[in-house]
Order: sequence, then C-alpha cells, then structure tokens
Amino acid sequence: MRIKIIDFSEAGSLALPLRAHYNDAGADVYCPKDVFIGDGKTVAIGLGFGVEIPDGLMGMIYVRSGMARKGITVEMPPIDSGYRGEIHAVITNHTGGAIKLQKGDRIGQLVIQPIILAEYVRELGNKRNTDLEIR
Repeated sequence: MRIKIIDFSEAGSLALPLRAHYNDAGADVYCPKDVFIGDGKTVAIGLGFGVEIPDGLMGMIYVRSGMARKGITVEMPPIDSGYRGEIHAVITNHTGGAIKLQKGDRIGQLVIQPIILAEYVRELGNKRNTDLEIR
C-alpha cells in the first residue's frame, strides 16, 4: 500500500518515514531539529509531514524500543484518515534528567493499521444508558 506524504518541512529538508526492513510494522520517523526535554515534561515535535491515510485505516506514532527502555514514551493519539495537517510525535521524558534529541534521531515509528468504523446507538431497554448519547 502506498501512503501519500504531504511535505510541511522547510526547503526540502523532509526525512521521509523509512522501514529498516521491508516487513517491519512501523516506519521510522526522524526528529527535524534539536529538542531538549526536561524530566517529566511532554513536548509535541512537528515531524515536517502529513499523510493521506485511506478510509478504514488510521496512523499512530509508536515509541521505539530503545527509547522506551530509557524511560521515554511517545503518546499515541490516532491520526485519522481525514486529517491533513502536520503529524507530531508527542514525547514524554521519564528518565530522571533532561534529554536532548538531535536532528535526524529516530524518535518513533509510524504504523498504519485498520480500524472498525462503529455506529453508536442508544440502547433504549437499559436504564443505565438512557442518558448517554454519543454523537
């Protein structure tokens, strides 16, 4: 499957997501600039690109295993198929000290995965759910 990339980088400096091996679940994404993250702090790092994900699929940025072992996490809000803005890696530092991510560091993995597009309905026979309405 081919996923179109939308370039938001400065003057052609975009590093495309790249799989290390053809059958890897995720494609590495790269830090576009040097970033300092204090202990216990969370930052959103714009990756310089957007994606055109087909309906029925979503994207997520997952943490790389080496970063996770050090105490660095990547929060995982979904990237919806209709979103065309810049993708961010939302990174939290739990290492006990400040860290520096350098331009070009692999900071996460972009994974495209299928989703179920559920329809939410009110179940009228259950009193506990009568006040619940999801739109």
